[in-house]
Amino acid sequence: MSPTGRGRLKAARLGPRDVLHVGSAGLRSRPMRVVLSALGIAIGIATMISVVGISASSQAQLLRELDKLGTNLLVASPGESMFAGEDVKLPEESVGMVGRIKGVQEVGATADLDTTVRRNEKIDEGDTGGISVKATTADLLRVLRGEVSSGSWLNAATGRYPSVVLGHVSAERLGVTKPGQQVWLGDRYFTVVGILAPLPLAPEIERSALIGWEGAKRLLSFDGHPTSVYERSTDAAVNDVRKAMAATVDPRNPQNVKVTDPSSALRAKAATEGAFSSLLLGLGGIALLVGGVGVANTMIISVLERRYEIGLRRSLGATRGQIRIQFVTESLMLSGLGGLAGVALGAAATGVYASSGGLPWVVPLWAVGGGFGATLVIGTVAGLYPAVRASRLSPTLALHAA
Repeated sequence: MSPTGRGRLKAARLGPRDVLHVGSAGLRSRPMRVVLSALGIAIGIATMISVVGISASSQAQLLRELDKLGTNLLVASPGESMFAGEDVKLPEESVGMVGRIKGVQEVGATADLDTTVRRNEKIDEGDTGGISVKATTADLLRVLRGEVSSGSWLNAATGRYPSVVLGHVSAERLGVTKPGQQVWLGDRYFTVVGILAPLPLAPEIERSALIGWEGAKRLLSFDGHPTSVYERSTDAAVNDVRKAMAATVDPRNPQNVKVTDPSSALRAKAATEGAFSSLLLGLGGIALLVGGVGVANTMIISVLERRYEIGLRRSLGATRGQIRIQFVTESLMLSGLGGLAGVALGAAATGVYASSGGLPWVVPLWAVGGGFGATLVIGTVAGLYPAVRASRLSPTLALHAA
């Protein structure tokens, strides 16, 4: 008891349930304003989530292709000669020599032929459509882990006669839709026996017309020198094979042989996937910032409109701290609702994009957590000034203003 004989009154403490109740009171009374204020937050978060999700889905697809196609493929091709103007040719025995390297499992080869392929002989010879003609060994498709989308691959019989397999790009440009059709190759018609499925590790094959090795020698005066030698080795032997491949292909002039790794392009693409999404992420951040300004503006207006409520609560014993907690909670709930809606919209947009492109649906958890966390930070910052302003209202002034 105090010296006057009367006990001091203490402000009642607000529990978590009470805080949520008083914090949501303003949201429940003005639903349309809540929706419009949360919309800016939702758009910003949805943009950021969808950009990250689409990028992650594309990257996952590339990594899936790498796992399927493997990273143990190497290609040897002619490099630049030390003597200007001299054409570099790989030895005829290159394919067999590469197959003897320790760790090599499969070997195939192609050779560029000095001829063209057209839909018929009436088309101008210069109108090639960017399609090259290549001789190929029978093992090439297996080395590349490719598939025939229709028809069949060249075998010992068809590889000796006027038969051709088209890459899927070549087939589209020639207007060939199914096996059995004929194309004009060199000075005669060749029958299309197969059309290949896409080959991500060998885009040059997709734009080629392939004929058998022996058929090219017999029908097109092919000299037998390969242009590209493809090999598959064990994963553990890739580096050793790379070191030995040039000297094995051309022991006399290993400096004239270029060894490349086709899978490196896919790896680089997977590593840099999303680099061009920085601009969109920036736009999403700006939208999120604008949404935060909208929340702050809404809270300030709410304080001005609810001065009577604030004064009444202060008159009944609510402390300034409790008033601040009420309005910060209201701001957090407003931003949180927008954040949840934005996460849902961003995930849905990613799902639509992934399903339409045949990609895996990937939405990184860090993006969801980071995006929602950003909305809570923005909600806290946006609600601080209105909350402080509300807490500084005196009870008598607030009631008089009402």
